[in-house]
Amino acid sequence: MVNDLAARAVEGVFRVSERIARSTRARDTVNEILEILDQVMGYKSGVVTLLDGQSGDLLVEAAHGIPEERYKDVRYRKGEGITGLILQTGAPLAIPRAGADPRMVNRLAVYPPECALVGVPITVNGESGGVLTISVDAGERFRLDEHIRVAVTFANLIGAVVTRLLQAEREKEQIIREKRRLEGQLKGAYRPENMAGVSKMMLDVFHDIAQVAKWNTTVLIRGESGTGKELAAKAIHYQSLRAQGPFVKLNCAALPDTLLESELFGYEKGAFTGAVASKPGRFELAHKGTLFLDEIGDTSSAFQAKLLRVLQEGQFERLGGSRTLTVDVRVVAATNVDLERAVAAREFREDLYYRLNVMTLFMPPLRERREDIPSLVEFFLDKLGTEIGHGIAIAPDALEYLKACDFPGNVRELENCVRRAAVKSGGAAIAAADVPCAGAGCISHLMRNRAADAAPAAAPVGELASIVNERDRVVAALQRAGWVQAKAARLLNMTPRQIGYRIAKLGIEMKTL
Repeated sequence: MVNDLAARAVEGVFRVSERIARSTRARDTVNEILEILDQVMGYKSGVVTLLDGQSGDLLVEAAHGIPEERYKDVRYRKGEGITGLILQTGAPLAIPRAGADPRMVNRLAVYPPECALVGVPITVNGESGGVLTISVDAGERFRLDEHIRVAVTFANLIGAVVTRLLQAEREKEQIIREKRRLEGQLKGAYRPENMAGVSKMMLDVFHDIAQVAKWNTTVLIRGESGTGKELAAKAIHYQSLRAQGPFVKLNCAALPDTLLESELFGYEKGAFTGAVASKPGRFELAHKGTLFLDEIGDTSSAFQAKLLRVLQEGQFERLGGSRTLTVDVRVVAATNVDLERAVAAREFREDLYYRLNVMTLFMPPLRERREDIPSLVEFFLDKLGTEIGHGIAIAPDALEYLKACDFPGNVRELENCVRRAAVKSGGAAIAAADVPCAGAGCISHLMRNRAADAAPAAAPVGELASIVNERDRVVAALQRAGWVQAKAARLLNMTPRQIGYRIAKLGIEMKTL
């Protein structure tokens, strides 16, 4: 066995160089270097700390003979203990007896009190980028200067190669953590708990989404326009095992059959005039993910037949192509069409209906869950507040106007209504006068009432709108309608519930004729 310190150092440098040459994972390499220092040099307790560029602290990257769980969160501030002092001064330091030095901070409890301690800076690009500390047998106290020179040699090897690898790994880990954080945000944006609603109907929907997401079956989402069918489809995707795959959507009602087929299945170069290059379809783009087919009930029978084959076999050909393509896609379809009536009228294929109707999710209209309106309003106001940089409040009476509306356009109409009110308020608190319904400005009711009774209502509405005071306007409408609330509501483009709320709020005494 070699006893001379210099000879042992040469042996150690050779073995460390060999290890660095076949380095794969930097942290493993550092730990093996500390193992070599123990075996060849007798340095039992070796610790490598590296500078964290963000905090300026020294982080423990490796500690010989200690599991990673014990040291992964240990750090030293600049000037703290022997380790921090070496970083601060940039100079080596030797302590004859570790337990007798008041500057010693034995945070890892690895240095025996009777041992000697040697610490040297790890130089990275000409600057102190870390510290190597080693324990030296008590019998070697007489030549600590020689041990410092040996330690500097190994620190230089670590600084020249390993620290760069460790820094690259640390940056890679940070990128991975950031990627996971962003993916978590993305997933969270479409989780049912972020779909506003407290009603039993919506709680049932949330439960159904969570259950459906576990399975790989086709899902059919049904409900009126504006109820949030696409949002439910995204919630299903991002809670499923396909969450890491793509979510691709296609509005089937927005395209004629010829374009719809090419969009869905893709086409080969020269398949038709203008096809100057091949193009993959939505099915290919959604491979290993989810394809959302909105307004599926508005497609033709010819297209439905082609869609049925893909759903059954997972195979199709591009337009103008002969090669059969196979895809792994989960289909989520949505419609506001009465499919049962469409099947009976032979407007929708019965076999496709049964293929789509494996798992069905019903999105309730907003008028059947009015208790959700306050939470939806709060959600939309938070969204608007983020856009303009400050919060927006809403007065209780303004919220009552919104709660009284039927919202035939459902959640989409409510969002537009809240946005209009916010714009009218100037970005401050929304008052009752800012709500479209308060000024007979509800677009959906205006369209509905004019379609039902346009001629009689036109002139009175114009006259009543000229009355500035709300109480006088309601009283005038009631007088014109013979104190019949339903007729007065039509004159003001309101619902009976809305005018009933105003009569109670304004303290109007009803007359019986």
